[in-house]
Amino acid sequence: MSQIKREFELRDQEFQYIRDLVMTQTGIVVSENKQELIYSRLSKRVRALNLGGFGDYIDLLEEGRNKDEMVAFVNAITTNLTAFFREGHHFDYLRDHALPKIMERNRQSRKIRIWSAGCSTGEEAYSIAMVLAEKLGFDTWDWRILATDIDTDVLSSANSRVYSSDRVTGIDSQRLQRWFKKGSGRNQGLVQVAKELNDRISFKQLNLIKPWPIKNEFDIIFCRNVVIYFDVATQKRIFDGYARHLAGHGNLFIGHSESLHKVTDRFESLGHTVYKKRAS
Repeated sequence: MSQIKREFELRDQEFQYIRDLVMTQTGIVVSENKQELIYSRLSKRVRALNLGGFGDYIDLLEEGRNKDEMVAFVNAITTNLTAFFREGHHFDYLRDHALPKIMERNRQSRKIRIWSAGCSTGEEAYSIAMVLAEKLGFDTWDWRILATDIDTDVLSSANSRVYSSDRVTGIDSQRLQRWFKKGSGRNQGLVQVAKELNDRISFKQLNLIKPWPIKNEFDIIFCRNVVIYFDVATQKRIFDGYARHLAGHGNLFIGHSESLHKVTDRFESLGHTVYKKRAS
């Protein structure tokens, strides 16, 4: 079977260099069978920059002539798969179990802090915000959400509050009516999340494998379907970091395909990929 002719050649040594650079910059492990994926994502950058091929692109990254291109490189490589109320049992647990306990513990400060790590285009952060707004309102509790991602493009999208209508088809009608505004005219087929939710969320760029400029202590951390792209040593560093930034009663939510087994002993399982921080 003849192979489809590529616009650019991606040599083995170039692919290996890119694999190593991805690991260094993001912590993501690119397996040897991902050459097509790498080509698909980065050939767009080669073309956009009017370069002759991957060799020229690597020279550009290597020499640091264009720092913005390293940002574009990271944005092109990262995977962003998310949805509103994805893995819905987590939001049920947040509403019915985690929040009541936090409200009891924080009844004097009346503050709640949540971190959505690897927030992608913002659906997770807005889903959390809807649960908190419906449970706590906006007046009597000071609740805030930090939403971080390595990809600056998805953060910009999240902060715009705009989504296509098909992204919200699974949300119940009452919630949809309360928190989303339908577009009309030129904005037909789009919806916009309520600004009052956005006002409680800080979208920030953060690379989880680099030092975290975070001093806050969080009551809850969501880090779902993020660490599956990292090796075990990197996972351990990240989860140990979460343990340091979680309050003593704090909860950690991870993705359905992830596990802390043989990664860290800083957390105790509550079932269904929900954990609580172990007493030190």
